[in-house]
Amino acid sequence: MSETTAGQKFYQEQIAALETHDIDGLMEQYDDDAVLIGFDFAIKGHQALRDHFVAYLARLGSLKVVSTDRFMETEDSIFFEATVHTSLAEAKVYDVFILRDGKATHQFTGVISVSPFSFPT
Repeated sequence: MSETTAGQKFYQEQIAALETHDIDGLMEQYDDDAVLIGFDFAIKGHQALRDHFVAYLARLGSLKVVSTDRFMETEDSIFFEATVHTSLAEAKVYDVFILRDGKATHQFTGVISVSPFSFPT
């Protein structure tokens, strides 16, 4: 059995905090001046990140990672693709985290595809 790496531990804690809407736990993973970057936004600092994640999780409703499709780790970064289910749809997402002393200094995030759920009529 292999030992959990620092990047895997960070990823597992990130997912657990998102799935349970644990904003305090989520914020513990970010450096005080961390930056979250997407194609449509850039958010810097703890309070701005907190505000973003509160609104983001409220908008999504539930969030469950159903699979980690790809994962790569270096000594100071992780890069992954995952499939998630939210109250709105299934999405394929990606994230890159730059880490320093176990905390994210930068996160690059985006959506690869979205598939709305189809419900029987």
